[in-house]
Amino acid sequence: MVLNYIWILFFVIAFISALIKLIFFQDMTIFSALVQSTFDMAKTGFDLSLGLTGVLALWMGIMKIGEKAGMVKILSRLIGPFFQRLFPELDKDHPAFGSMMLNIAANMLGLDNAATPMGLKAMSQLQETNKKKDTASNAMIMFLVLNTSGLTLIPISVMVYRAQMGAANPADVFVPILLATSASTIAGLITVALYQKINLFDKVILAYLAGFALLISGLIYQLNTLPKEQIEIVSTLGSNILLFSIIISFIVLGFIRKINVYESFIEGAKDGFGIAIKIIPYLIAILVAIGVFRESGTLDYITSGIAWLMRQMNVNTDFVDALPTALMKPLSGSGARGFFVETMKEYGPDSFAGKLAATFQGATDTTFYIIAVYFGSVGIKKLRHAVPAGLIADFVGIIAAIFIAYFFFH
Repeated sequence: MVLNYIWILFFVIAFISALIKLIFFQDMTIFSALVQSTFDMAKTGFDLSLGLTGVLALWMGIMKIGEKAGMVKILSRLIGPFFQRLFPELDKDHPAFGSMMLNIAANMLGLDNAATPMGLKAMSQLQETNKKKDTASNAMIMFLVLNTSGLTLIPISVMVYRAQMGAANPADVFVPILLATSASTIAGLITVALYQKINLFDKVILAYLAGFALLISGLIYQLNTLPKEQIEIVSTLGSNILLFSIIISFIVLGFIRKINVYESFIEGAKDGFGIAIKIIPYLIAILVAIGVFRESGTLDYITSGIAWLMRQMNVNTDFVDALPTALMKPLSGSGARGFFVETMKEYGPDSFAGKLAATFQGATDTTFYIIAVYFGSVGIKKLRHAVPAGLIADFVGIIAAIFIAYFFFH
């Protein structure tokens, strides 16, 4: 129901913005641009779904091998005590624990192609124990918000774009992004915990969070001891070695446990293909709405209004130049990436706006895209508190990114 209202709102706002452009600015092309945007984004949605099909088939096949070989169960036991407190409605050995752990790990390493199939697998496993099949369960919402908060330890793609744009030190946004995305994730976790009455002061939860904080601190320390030009190389190499090691370990364990590895892969790949087909309507629906919203120029009005308000309050407005990236990120990953690149082109990759846009790009994830894909794959229509919790995490990540960027770069 919430997504229904948001979907309608995007079209209504786009129409009103287009009318303003036509009447007050005599923009005769705005409505043709909106119509063209619907066609373009529908094609983009279909192309994305086709692109996901192969990746989903691959990783759902690998996950099926891991599931039959018992690797997923092994992984779930490692993180089980922590997840059992965040997902109290799930059984101790629920198979979704392992899938969720792999998904979150892939997201933290910036491996989007691997993260999505693992996340969809986890969502389908969570749906199996969901009593109301059209309504998001507590476990589904907690998992989804942890995804939308976008926790990333190594922002590989952001550093690559900065290198391509000629940044003097592409990795100088590493620590700011890590701090901003951590703030977003903590905010999302706290918000969902409050909704679901989860005790975050539990000793086990605090112990895991403390261990994670030590891991982040150690990672920052180790990477900062490297020459700046080597950070991107080491992080990319380490991420891909870890990812391929997961594939090999699943296959080897399957062989040791004497399961038919090839047939297991085919079985999982078929499931992946089915999921890819199922999410096409949901993906096209949300992308078309986002496309007309973006094309209407509404974001320009919002950023101009924020800039005016900040000037009235005598607040420095340098952050406004990078704001389109932040405002687009919850809606569209490709749209935010476009604004991120445009900001670097206009102001320079080493400008304050360029570095802040990079921090925005790495701080959060695409909330509405993830909701459409993940919930759409299992037929969830009633979202409950998923949207507000996800947007709160996004908002905190954006605000944190602004303050952190002022501290590091201004």
